[in-house]
Amino acid sequence: MIEIKPQKINNGEVCVPGSKSYTHRILIAAALSDGICTIHNGLKSEDTLLTLDALRQMGITIDITDDRFVVHGAKGAFKPCMDSIYLGNSGTSVRLLTAVAALGQGDYILTGTERMGERPIQDLLDGLNQIGVKARSVNDNGCPPIEIKGGNVPGGNVDLKCGMSSQFLSALLLISPCTKKGIQINITEGPVSRPYVDMTVDVMEEFGVEVHRDGYHRFKVPGGQTYRAGSYVVEPDCSQAGYFWAAAAISGAKIKVKGITRKTRQGDVRFTELLEKMGCTILYETDGIAVSGRPLSAITADMADMPDMVPTLAVVASFAEGTTVIENVAHLKAKESDRLGSVVQELSKIGIQASCSDTGMMITGGTPHGSEIDTYGDHRMAMSFSLVGLKVPGIIIKDEMCVEK
Repeated sequence: MIEIKPQKINNGEVCVPGSKSYTHRILIAAALSDGICTIHNGLKSEDTLLTLDALRQMGITIDITDDRFVVHGAKGAFKPCMDSIYLGNSGTSVRLLTAVAALGQGDYILTGTERMGERPIQDLLDGLNQIGVKARSVNDNGCPPIEIKGGNVPGGNVDLKCGMSSQFLSALLLISPCTKKGIQINITEGPVSRPYVDMTVDVMEEFGVEVHRDGYHRFKVPGGQTYRAGSYVVEPDCSQAGYFWAAAAISGAKIKVKGITRKTRQGDVRFTELLEKMGCTILYETDGIAVSGRPLSAITADMADMPDMVPTLAVVASFAEGTTVIENVAHLKAKESDRLGSVVQELSKIGIQASCSDTGMMITGGTPHGSEIDTYGDHRMAMSFSLVGLKVPGIIIKDEMCVEK
């Protein structure tokens, strides 16, 4: 465990690592490409390295240097895997690679932690089955471990539910160019977390793949396309930036995160708009986005497209006057932890009145006090509640190494 000790937060500028979500997607696109891809500013974290190691296990050569990944694309020609592929508690890795494995040869088993065995993926399996892929939950409970029979994927039409995760859609989109007929996807539920779909399409188009879409309802990707090898740069991670913007909001300092612009596809950049509604001043500068903290007031926020920022907003709300209402985040119950229940439990420990429903959360601002914070193996719990310690003595984060994710 680690104690966060309050001290004066000075005005400053920070750089954050590359986007975790973009790194996953670019690694996979590079593995599907027709040659050598150089990836700059890719995030080296537990989750992204799980994706990288899985691709290696499937026969892709990947070299890692201090500042880049070099991926030798094989145009989807993955090798058989005798051993199961372990993906920890990385939901992104499991969901995206479940589809990717369908392009390989032979049987693949994708497994993970005990918590991963509780995270639903049946809607993706149903989608894969509709295009001729044999994919099933080993324990017949709709959760990992997953067995996928690789082979030539014909493609076709899919009716897909994305009310639980947009990654089901991203997974099918990523493999679509490598199928014979391409894939047409009709969304029957959702999708939640829509900006992550935009990120997937953005990566595909950057790699030279043609994608047709009707908003978030229908997608069509022609088959027989090739991801184009080349040099690619991962932009800074807006989810990481959110902790520094939140630190500004709580402390009253001005903090700029460099290298991020309003043009990013990452939905979490809109966290600054919520902080502005709470009273902060936002400065969109040429070299980054800065937040200057001011006295905070409660807001009502629809967080369907920013689910990863919910714990951060909840912590900021604990310092705001009034009751903040967070809406449309039922899918947070199936994250690395039950983020609704976990956040409410830990807020109560520090003396903040909070409650949750099946779809949202309410936080009444007050005067937080010190406590030991359980993280539930969830990096966002550790990061968010460490922010409390910027102003409140006695905040102790247990299992702090979960942030390696």
